Amino acid sequence: MGEFVELEAQDGVRMPWNVLPGSKQESSNCVVPVSAIYTPIKPFPNMPVLPYSPLRCRTCRSVLNPFCTVDFSAKIWVCPFCFQRNQFPPHYASISDDNLPAELFSQYTTIEFEDPQMISSSAPSPMIFMFVVDTCMIEEEMAFLKSALSQAIELLHENSLVGLITFGTLVHVHELGFGEITKTYVFKGSKDVSKEQLLEQMGFFLKKPKPSTGVIAGARDGLSADSISRFLLPASQCEFTLNSVLEELQKDPWPVPPGQRASRCTSTALSVAACLLGACVPGSGARILAFIGGPSTEGLGAIVSKNLSEPIRSHKDLDKDSAPHYHKAVKFYEGLAKQLVHQGHVLDLFACALDQVGVAELKVAVEKTGGLVVLAESFGHSVFKNSLRCIFQSGGHDLGLSSK
Repeated sequence: MGEFVELEAQDGVRMPWNVLPGSKQESSNCVVPVSAIYTPIKPFPNMPVLPYSPLRCRTCRSVLNPFCTVDFSAKIWVCPFCFQRNQFPPHYASISDDNLPAELFSQYTTIEFEDPQMISSSAPSPMIFMFVVDTCMIEEEMAFLKSALSQAIELLHENSLVGLITFGTLVHVHELGFGEITKTYVFKGSKDVSKEQLLEQMGFFLKKPKPSTGVIAGARDGLSADSISRFLLPASQCEFTLNSVLEELQKDPWPVPPGQRASRCTSTALSVAACLLGACVPGSGARILAFIGGPSTEGLGAIVSKNLSEPIRSHKDLDKDSAPHYHKAVKFYEGLAKQLVHQGHVLDLFACALDQVGVAELKVAVEKTGGLVVLAESFGHSVFKNSLRCIFQSGGHDLGLSSK
């Protein structure tokens, strides 16, 4: 058993069976199905790094590995996936049973390749964080959240791109690149906004005309770098502006009538964040960090009405399928999850409130994008503060997300 534990630690692969069934009868007798769990970013302190490009199969593009069949005399290797016979290139001419390249070592089942030419020609992509902040909270909770965000900003790598969206009754997209005064673009919380409407209303095509055809996706496809830098700036350039905005940030000013809940448009704010990142930095691995302090009552993802006479759905309501807003909200977040997955972006949720915030509806978007959920009673709770710190800092107890 120790051998399998060592292999798991080395390769990040765990399987329910150590031996695969050899016949159809044995397979049908397996109560637990044959499967595998793979951890691609598992920490490996002694990871072998080879200073050249991998040798790939010409058919399926798999990489030369210890499980390939090698004919040393003919200088041919057989791909174990598609069984394609591949010729070794000239620089493998000296290969033999006693002179193996590192990728054929039996103990090197997990290795990394580091191409010097690619390293010199391409700079590493910066981390991208879009903060989506709920303002429908009491002043005490707002103070806790602003303090935690200010500390998190200090931990950001100087090259990390940062954006800020706040929401309550309305959605406010902050233009951090306009440092002279506070400048925001406001969207109605009860109305869904498409990517085309977002780009048009936020003036992305004032200096550069809108492409007549094709998909608008980043600086290479339709947008200018200047227009993107209005809303996504390196932390070193916008730290002062961002802290100034957070210091001036107040509770949502719209009055809440007696007997009603605050108008909170969580779904619209997340949709605006997804559309903005999809247009500016598609395929970048950007993270949307949503800080929510109560239930959504506005937009397509609302989980309860504004009227306090209607209670928030309980676990029994979900079990009995009697939650009136549940299916509509889940349908919206399934669409949002599909959009984020297509864009290569992640949704992280920080839900800190004594009341429910709608994690049951939101979880599909978090799970499908590989995000994380932090639940706490308050933004002043140590669980929230420590969890947020672990995202940005580098150390023995971090989450491996920091770019420092």
